[in-house]
Amino acid sequence: MSKSREDRKGLVLIYTGDGKGKTTAAVGMAVRAMGYGYKTLMIQFIKGAWNYGELMQEDRFGDLLEIEQVGLGYVGIRGDKLPREKHAAAAAKGLDKVREGITSGDYDIIILDEVNVALKTGILDLEEVKKIIHEKPPFLHLVLTGRGAHDDLIELADLVTEVRSIKHPYDHGIEAQEGIEF
Repeated sequence: MSKSREDRKGLVLIYTGDGKGKTTAAVGMAVRAMGYGYKTLMIQFIKGAWNYGELMQEDRFGDLLEIEQVGLGYVGIRGDKLPREKHAAAAAKGLDKVREGITSGDYDIIILDEVNVALKTGILDLEEVKKIIHEKPPFLHLVLTGRGAHDDLIELADLVTEVRSIKHPYDHGIEAQEGIEF
């Protein structure tokens, strides 16, 4: 039986590290939460140039899962030619969407996908993300994903999981595959 919002302790959870599976863990949490009727908003800060499997599932989950890509693709790598200012403007739009989600009271979980990468590349301000953590309502779970979580965020989090790469098919010449990496 699910707890009422008044009885729930909203957590700050971080999935970080160099291994594959950070976004997958966050999506898995959202799927588990749907079983209790919880509603999740996922804002993807870096992803945006590719089509990812989680985007194709959104319609199947009804109004319990909303995903919005605000990122413009990878920043400074993989042929990125966009000015950093465009990436920063897109990331700022993403934080605005997170704030809207928080103040609406419509969501039980908000996932800031790849927010750690957005911080590490300098397109988001750490203080703004910390402010969001401090302003979240007591019932709301915030999930932050991406490599290189900042020490300040780790300190604020209730749960931090480091996903470590031990072996990856890419290291053996196997390209990313749909349904597995994206």
